[in-house]
Amino acid sequence: MKLNKVHHVAVLCSDYQRSLAFYTQVLGLEVLGEHYRAERDSYKTDLALHGEFIIELFSFPNPPKRLSHPEAAGLRHLAFEVDDIEANLAELDRLHVEHEAPRVDPFSGKRFVFFADPDGLPIEFYER
Repeated sequence: MKLNKVHHVAVLCSDYQRSLAFYTQVLGLEVLGEHYRAERDSYKTDLALHGEFIIELFSFPNPPKRLSHPEAAGLRHLAFEVDDIEANLAELDRLHVEHEAPRVDPFSGKRFVFFADPDGLPIEFYER
């Protein structure tokens, strides 16, 4: 088996407009395509980072809540590499996005920090 790269991550949200605003206005992802599917009463929106497709944002009516605490089996979090943890934390603060205090990865010595999207999906900034 030969894998080339991660193609995308699918994120299911409970409030499409709120989540779209978070991923585009807070994280700065760009919309590549937005499709409304009337038969499902749902959106499927492709989001990119620096022009590269990375996230499919889906909405469906009344999705079940995601388990975050205690942690459950399955996808744990979505991580983005950043150059400067402090600058990104300052931007989260400016946008009133709550976050944890930065920690240090004991294996790599790199700093990282967690916060959450509007539905509680853990998101990590990991220092390059």
